[in-house]
Amino acid sequence: MPEVPVRTLTSAEIFEGTTEVQILHEQAVYRLKITRQGKLILNK
Repeated sequence: MPEVPVRTLTSAEIFEGTTEVQILHEQAVYRLKITRQGKLILNK
């Protein structure tokens, strides 16, 4: 089976000017945030 390349997105593409997005995964909502220090944090 051929290896599929990993899709890469920039944070700018994901956040589009905001500091938080929601990700729906298998009926659960996760929140991905940019902290004041510029780090990423993921919460369920």
